[in-house]
Amino acid sequence: MSLTPFLVALFAFAAVCALFATGHGVHARRRWRERRRVAATLRLAWCLVFLALALLGGVAGSLLVGYRRLAAEAPVARIEARALGAQRYAVDIATPDGEHRTVELAGDDWQLDARVIKWTPRAVMLGAQPLYRLERIGGRYRDVAQERSSARTVVALDDARLPDLWTVKRAFPRWLPWVDADYGSAAYLPLVDGGRYDVTLAAAGGLVARPADAATAEKLRADGG
Repeated sequence: MSLTPFLVALFAFAAVCALFATGHGVHARRRWRERRRVAATLRLAWCLVFLALALLGGVAGSLLVGYRRLAAEAPVARIEARALGAQRYAVDIATPDGEHRTVELAGDDWQLDARVIKWTPRAVMLGAQPLYRLERIGGRYRDVAQERSSARTVVALDDARLPDLWTVKRAFPRWLPWVDADYGSAAYLPLVDGGRYDVTLAAAGGLVARPADAATAEKLRADGG
């Protein structure tokens, strides 16, 4: 997954601070061996400061890995469906950063879910923009009885195993006061053979799904979707 310039800057900041911390640590050890206790203590203090900054930058970058910046209504995914049988489809998901994945879904509709992070007005004034992270895609039956009884297909699109900004905010809401809101958003449309769909996310925070071409729009009208 490609990193945004902001993430690159965060990790670069962490790396530079780590280098400074290492340098001050080496000098602190040298001054201590020379019995220059005051100079060694000052060097050690600077080492701890830069080490804390490096850890802060690294943790902040790690929490944001996987999120994409959102400005106005931005493309989130292009979805294409191919029928495999009755209520079974091969579904391709392509994202703007070049990721591509094919999954098999059962049902009448596809449904895409995402996590959304919005910042406080003060953070926005400093340049922070909303972020999103695709979470999963699944099949959806229109008939409620069939939804309850038939096999469901849900595929995770987020392979991250470490905690991220969304989960940390949920677990410790007071730790991240600059995060204004964290919530989930979902969109779905009927599955049709040869269907092509565009999914976008508005700055207001909602996923929007549309047919990507006239042929798909016609198929959806014929399908009643």
